[in-house]
Amino acid sequence: MGLFGGNNSDYIFEMFSISHFIIIAILFIGSYFIFFHRETLKDEKWRKTEVAVALSLIVIEVSYHIWLYTNEMWDVSHSIPLDLCSISLILSALLLLTRKKLIYEILLFTALLGATQAIFTPLLTFNFPHFRFFHFFYTHLMIIWVVFYYTWVKGYQPTILSVVKMFVFLNLLLPIIMFINTLVDGNYMFLSHKPSTPSLLDILGPYPWYIVSMEFLLIVLSLIVWLIFRKRTSSRR
Repeated sequence: MGLFGGNNSDYIFEMFSISHFIIIAILFIGSYFIFFHRETLKDEKWRKTEVAVALSLIVIEVSYHIWLYTNEMWDVSHSIPLDLCSISLILSALLLLTRKKLIYEILLFTALLGATQAIFTPLLTFNFPHFRFFHFFYTHLMIIWVVFYYTWVKGYQPTILSVVKMFVFLNLLLPIIMFINTLVDGNYMFLSHKPSTPSLLDILGPYPWYIVSMEFLLIVLSLIVWLIFRKRTSSRR
């Protein structure tokens, strides 16, 4: 089984271990590279790379589900790609393939509020060099870098309306995911109950009030993201 096995006894991940700090360093180095080389990356010759990255995200995600199934770990209650980062991965691939501004407007917030949190506080059990370690961090790093790429290289920027679009998108998903949770006894997006491990939800109140608190927190954090990445008009004297 080895690097593709379902037992993590030989690959136990520890938060803020050497492998975790290396991933965090890679996040900052890759982000700096995109920003520093933003003018060079504007060349249309990089279009093939955009498509290749989109396909790589699709391939590694499909491989992940094959891995789950092969190791008898795939279950409808937790394996459907309905969590925020899974949705962000799908949006990342679609953005790379279509370049649609609407997708960017949603992904900007879901990536920076979801994928960054997953990088710094990963819900992961398998350490380097296991397949699951590479899958988890490759997908989350790419989600963040795709957003930075379209912001700094392609010049996409959010408006206050982008916050509204993202909020509407997620709230249209909300009843659908809650219904699916009921059908499959799942907890996608933590809409059925809080996670068993300590998390931010612990300070947001009991069920179901923490869902309302999450909505409020989402608005506040999204406005902060908008303030950071919005288009700034130069003042004239």
